Order: sequence, then structure tokens, then C-alpha cells
Amino acid sequence: MTATLQAPPKTRRVVFPFTAIVGQEEMKLALLLNVIDPKIGGVMIMGDRGTGKSTTIRALADLLPEIEVVANDPFNSHPCDPDLMSDQVRQQVEEQIPLSIAHKKVTMVDLPLGATEDRVCGTIDIEKALSEGVKAFEPGLLAKANRGILYVDEVNLLDDHLVDVLLDSAASGWNTVEREGISIRHPARFVLVGSGNPEEGELRPQLLDRFGMHAEIHTVKEPPLRVKIVEQRAEFDQDPLKFCEKYQAEQDNLQQQLVNAQNLLPQVNIDYDLRVKISEVCSELDVDGLRGDIVTNRAAKALTAFEGRTEVTVDDIKRVITLCLRHRLRKDPLESIDSGYKVQKAFGRVFGVDIDA
Repeated sequence: MTATLQAPPKTRRVVFPFTAIVGQEEMKLALLLNVIDPKIGGVMIMGDRGTGKSTTIRALADLLPEIEVVANDPFNSHPCDPDLMSDQVRQQVEEQIPLSIAHKKVTMVDLPLGATEDRVCGTIDIEKALSEGVKAFEPGLLAKANRGILYVDEVNLLDDHLVDVLLDSAASGWNTVEREGISIRHPARFVLVGSGNPEEGELRPQLLDRFGMHAEIHTVKEPPLRVKIVEQRAEFDQDPLKFCEKYQAEQDNLQQQLVNAQNLLPQVNIDYDLRVKISEVCSELDVDGLRGDIVTNRAAKALTAFEGRTEVTVDDIKRVITLCLRHRLRKDPLESIDSGYKVQKAFGRVFGVDIDA
């Protein structure tokens, strides 16, 4: 008699749970804040090899709740928000053609190092456009990443021109492709996450400045913690489903906390005096441009919303300001990035608080 094999209950690939990740609090906080407010502008994660960068980012994508999309739309268009709709969907809405709506997991797109600009941005079939008079557009990775996460491992090894394209799309929320006088644009609102190993070189300061936050991660030094990480990984590899079940309640709670934070964010207020002091810190540190001020304000609000409050406190600013400013201090490309001491020192002076407290 032959035994029948049962299909596994979960067909999706099982991912290590976000709430089970030990340590690396700085990276986890930066990622969560960018999910709450994607306008922060993404995260650059720099750290040693084998510190769980990719694992954490995949875990974050898996943690996020499903989103409503227009069915069979290559851009994951939002059924109600015009800023997140492709031109075709917007036209359907204007003509009052009913949209079919589907729910899907937030997409995480991995950008391969050898990707060409066409692969990233998409291509226009000129021949088809000329012969049939239609805009034949083949969507690229930016289209797929709309309303999701775009992850670039070893971003410091990526061609500068491509990094520029990614950062432009992340900042504007749109991707425009122009070929032979034909122009097509589509929404490209995503959380940009770059990671790299400092030994392989840093990004140029002007590209680095375009990332909203910069998280540093180091190898865990405490032996008991290292043992815990090793044991967790072994347990997960042995029986992924059983391991994930253990953390399901925590995962659900965190997911709900993120949803609540996104809804609460528009009501969060940051006092005028605190905003002036943030700008004072940026001015004292001689930060070029105003991105540092804008991102620090946004990140502080996102953290406040994440904790279910509506008034930003000095402590909220203290917890995010290093992440938002440390990579903006470097004037010389050969200089290394500040670990955060300079930022905290300036913060302590301007806000009149003890940074060691």
C-alpha cells in the first residue's frame, strides 16, 4: 500500500520571524520607522558580514500586513489613492469603470548587482509603439517594488548612476522612462533598503546623504547572546513552521502596532521649539542641505506614532537623531562615518540633556 503525501499547510516559503531576531535594535528600529512613514527616505545598513542584514529585511517584508491592490496590475496600484495608481488605473477610475480588487503580501524586490538600467526602470518597445501606435511598456523592478520594499545588497558596489536612479524614484515616488520621444511614468513608492560591508568601500557622500537613515550593525560580542542566536537558527532550520508558531502572537501584535502607527501618524505633533532645536543641531554639525532636518522630524513623529502617542518628546528625538544625521557629517570621501558620538554630543549641548543618561 502506498502512503499518500499530504501537501504542506503553508505553500509560501517560511521566513525567519522578525520578532525572533536577537539584538541589532538600531537596524530594526530604522526599518520599522520607514515602514510607518516611507517618506523618511529609506535605510542604509552598514555592518560586518553575517550579521543578519538580509534575514532581517526579509523578515520585515513577511511581517507586513497584506495590501489592497488593483487585480492584475503590474504596478500594485492602490484602488483609492491617485498618487499610487498607474495612469491606466486612473483612467479607469475617471471613466468610472469598476476595478477588481485583490489582496497581496507586500512585495520585497531584490536588486541584483549586475542589473542594467532597463531591468531596473523598464523598457519601451519602440517597434510596437511605432507600428501599432500603442505605448508598449515592459515594467522593470521599480514597478514591481511599488508599495513594497526594494532591497539592494552590497549597494556600495552598485554603479553610481543606478544608485542615483533608485534614490530619485524613492524620493519622488515616480519612475519615468523616456525613449525616442516616448515617455511613460508610473508610481514607484517603496522603502529603499541598502546594505553593505564598510570594508568594500563607502558610498560617495552625496549619494549617502540621499538615504533617510544610516544604521550601523556589529557582530554580537556577548557569548551567551551568540549561543542564543546559533540555537535559534538551528531550531528554525529543523522545523520552520513550529518555530514560527512560537512567535506568531508577537508577530501579530507588532503587525497591528504598525497598522495603528500608520493611522495615527497624521495626528502626531512636534512642538515648534523642538523643531528649532533639531535645526540648531544640524546647523551646529554643519550638515549640508535641509534633508537632515526633514528626516529627523519625520522619524521622531514615526517613533511617537509607533508608541501610540501624539506628542513628540525630547527622548523620541534623542533616539532617532543619530540614525538620521551620522552619515551627513562626512565632507571628505576618505573620512569614515561618525559612529554617532558627535551627533549625540551636539544634541546634548543644544537640548541641554545629559547624553549618558
